[in-house]
Amino acid sequence: MELQRTLAKDLDKFIEDHLLPDGPFRERVNEAIHIICSFLKERCFLRGGGRPVRVLKVVKGGSSGKGTALRGRSDADLVVFLSTFGSFQEQFDHRKMFIQEIRRQLEACKREKVFHVQFEIQNQSHDTAMLQSHRWGNARVIQNPRSLSFTLSYGPSWSFPQNGVEFDVLPAFDVLGQVTKDYKPDPQIYVRLIQECERLGREGEFSTCFTELQRAFLKDRPAKLKSLIRLVKYWYQECKRELRQPLPPQYALELLTVYAWEQGSKEADFVTAEGFQTVLQLVVNYRNLCVYWTKYYDRNHPVIGPYLSRQLQKPRPVILDPADPTGNVGADNLPGGWERLAGKARVWLTYPCFKKGNGSPVGSWNIRI
Repeated sequence: MELQRTLAKDLDKFIEDHLLPDGPFRERVNEAIHIICSFLKERCFLRGGGRPVRVLKVVKGGSSGKGTALRGRSDADLVVFLSTFGSFQEQFDHRKMFIQEIRRQLEACKREKVFHVQFEIQNQSHDTAMLQSHRWGNARVIQNPRSLSFTLSYGPSWSFPQNGVEFDVLPAFDVLGQVTKDYKPDPQIYVRLIQECERLGREGEFSTCFTELQRAFLKDRPAKLKSLIRLVKYWYQECKRELRQPLPPQYALELLTVYAWEQGSKEADFVTAEGFQTVLQLVVNYRNLCVYWTKYYDRNHPVIGPYLSRQLQKPRPVILDPADPTGNVGADNLPGGWERLAGKARVWLTYPCFKKGNGSPVGSWNIRI
C-alpha cells in the first residue's frame, strides 16, 4: 500500500500496518543495543595506562530513544558520556581519540569473535551541527568527527536491512549529571554552552550533551502524536528517496510536528489526516517559521534571554532545538533544501490522503505563523 494512494480515513491503518515496529523487530533492536552498551561499559576503555576513563552512562538517543522509530529502520544512536570530559572544550578537543579507541576495540572484537557477531566498520564522519544528521553513507573522513558509525550483523536469521543494526556512537561531556523526571538544567549550564559555542563559532556543536532532554521532550507525548511523527518521517524519507538531493534535517520535521500538535490540537486523539496536512502546510510556509520552546531554558535570564532573542532574529526558518538553544535545526544551510521539500509538500497536498470520501478536503488545524 503506497501512502500517496491511501485515503484520509485509512491513514491510521496505514501507520499500524506499515510504520509501527512489531514485537520481534523491537526485541532484535533492543538485543543489539544491549550488546553494544555492554561493550562500551565493560570493554572499551579498560585497557592501557594514563588517566583512567569511566563510562558514566550510555544514553539511547534518536528515534529508538524517543519512541518514534519506524518499522524496518534498524538504526540506533548511543551517546556515551565519559568521565574524562570535564568541559565542552575537552569534548571538542579529545573526542576523536575516543572514537578511534572505540573503533580499535570493535575491530578487536571482530577478530576475536567475542560476541559471535560481525562488525562492518564504516567511515568516520562529522554530522554538521546545524544539520543534526545521523546517517552519513559514504561521507568522507574528516579531521574531528563527532561519531563512529558501524553495523552490527547477526547473519541471515536477522530480518533487518543488510541483516544488521546501524549504530552511531557519540562520545560526550556529562554536563547534566543525573537527569530525573521534570529535570530542568541549572541556567549556568546554558551560559557555559552559549559562551563555548560563540567562542568556537560552532553553534549546535554540543547537542549530544543534551540527548536526555531531547528524548524526554518527546518520550511522554501521546501515542497518536508519535504515530503522526512516524507518518511525517515516512513522508520525508519518501521525498528524500525521490529527490536524491539535500533536504532539511529530519529532526526539524519531528519538532515541526510537535509544534503543529501543540498549537492546533493538544488532544490525545485527533484526526490524523488533519495533523498531517497541517505539518505539510507549515513546510510550504517555511519562510515564516519561527519555532522554539522554553521548557528547559529561561528566556528571562540575563545571558540566555538576549542570546535567544538573537537566535529568533535569524533568517527564517528558525526551529530551535528545545534542549539546546544554540541549535537552529531549521537553518537552510543547504540552499534550496526547504524549497525542494515545500515543492513536494504542495504536490502531496493534492493526494487522496488529504481528501474525505466525497472528495472534499479534510482541512487542517488553525495555526498562526
